[in-house]
Amino acid sequence: MTSQLSVHIPADWAIPDYEETVLEARSGRYALVIPVINEGERIRDQLRTIQSLALPVDVIIADGGSTDGSLSPDFLRTAGVNTLLIKRGKGRLSAQLRMAYAWVLARGYEGVITVDGNGKDGVEAIRLFMSALDEGYDIVQGSRYKPGGEAVNTPFDRQVAGKFIHAPLISLAARYRFTDTTNGFRAYSERVLRDSRVAPFRDVFMDYNLLFYLSVRIPQLGYRACEVPVRRWYPPEGRTPTKIAGLRGRLAMLRELFDAVRGRFAP
Repeated sequence: MTSQLSVHIPADWAIPDYEETVLEARSGRYALVIPVINEGERIRDQLRTIQSLALPVDVIIADGGSTDGSLSPDFLRTAGVNTLLIKRGKGRLSAQLRMAYAWVLARGYEGVITVDGNGKDGVEAIRLFMSALDEGYDIVQGSRYKPGGEAVNTPFDRQVAGKFIHAPLISLAARYRFTDTTNGFRAYSERVLRDSRVAPFRDVFMDYNLLFYLSVRIPQLGYRACEVPVRRWYPPEGRTPTKIAGLRGRLAMLRELFDAVRGRFAP
């Protein structure tokens, strides 16, 4: 593992090699983790919006290896970002999240909120996630389908897959009714991520399966779960912002979903 500058991560946690640039001291109880790779002006606009909300949360960027120059430390300082973590080891989204969650726990945060870095989410809902963590919830799922939520220009295939395949299967396995489990806008308490019965810091989680697994495993163990309403927006025309490309990518995600539902990833 790359040498750590500010935190000590347990040796038995499997974390990809990474680099860190700490821009500010820790100040909040919660960390806002934003996984991103080559999102250009989308992530910059999103960070400016988050900064304008003046939230008592530390923004941690979990970069998958961007090459577009959008995450320069000089810009991140002006946008109020606390820390930049750059994954150098193998893996995709799940590896980025393992890196960030381990770092966040080692730094002493009480919970973590995650929102995608592609500008599709209404970040004003971050306050709702913080309030739910304050109330003792351990997994908080953002839902565009919950009353008060908003789904704007959701592609038809994604709406069908999310509402009629993904959410029902996750809910059945978790024994808790979720309505929007493809949504990456969510939060976890510190205690569930440290629970050895959850054990998220394993290198079996490389692509997208960590999110599916946590949605199943945490409620299964009796931890408190809830949903909060969020806004998720897609452009009305043009290319949909996504890192999941083509039929092959979608089939791979379905395999990971089925594995999570069948309990394959349970420790």
